[in-house]
Amino acid sequence: MNTTQLITRRIEKLPTGQIFSYTDFLKEPRQREAVIKALNRMVEAGKLAKLSKGKYYKAEQTVFGTLEPDQYQVVKDLLEDNGKVTGYLTGYSVYNKLGLTTQISNIIQIGKSDVRPQFMRGRYTIMFVRQKNVITKDNITLLQILDAIRYIKKIPDATLFSSTERLLAIVKDLTLTDKKKMVGLSIKYPASTRALLGAILDELVSTDLTMKLRDTLNPVTVYKMPGIFTILPKAINWNIK
Repeated sequence: MNTTQLITRRIEKLPTGQIFSYTDFLKEPRQREAVIKALNRMVEAGKLAKLSKGKYYKAEQTVFGTLEPDQYQVVKDLLEDNGKVTGYLTGYSVYNKLGLTTQISNIIQIGKSDVRPQFMRGRYTIMFVRQKNVITKDNITLLQILDAIRYIKKIPDATLFSSTERLLAIVKDLTLTDKKKMVGLSIKYPASTRALLGAILDELVSTDLTMKLRDTLNPVTVYKMPGIFTILPKAINWNIK
């Protein structure tokens, strides 16, 4: 059985939309050229789609055309290392998922402890946001919410009013345990993030939890978020004006 036949058999078992590299088919370095040629022939024949140099996927065909892979698949190699979580989708990648905007961006933002310059992968621009907290599977959702609070003024196609209203609803639905975890994680975020989180929590829970946040803030620092009082009346207590 030749290289193309072996690759074809393995690809048939892969789910549509899963990104893979030519290195996944290498048993020996000397096979590199043959594997790449075989994969590129399959692309030319329409059996595979190419995301970027060295990265391929089985495209799903629908009546509306070819479906692109899920954004997580596009950057999966940047989010995991041998099964260990090293990063997470954030920013533009999740604003739509959280109901903060209706826009779908071709920018994929990744939260990681170690960042690198942005680069292109297919039609996507891959950007990085430094995350100072240890990233685990259990805290990714909370980190995504905190990132949205941090960059609330940069959410596309959204107003400060609509974003605050939605974030209030999101935090309200969290368990008390998760709210406490979020307070702990927020300590490594800028003061403005902690202030807005404190104002949100002030509308939802007892002051026992918010006092921990208040103690981390400079009492004379002012955070400018005009009009937020219509949703968060207690924002003034957090020097949000």
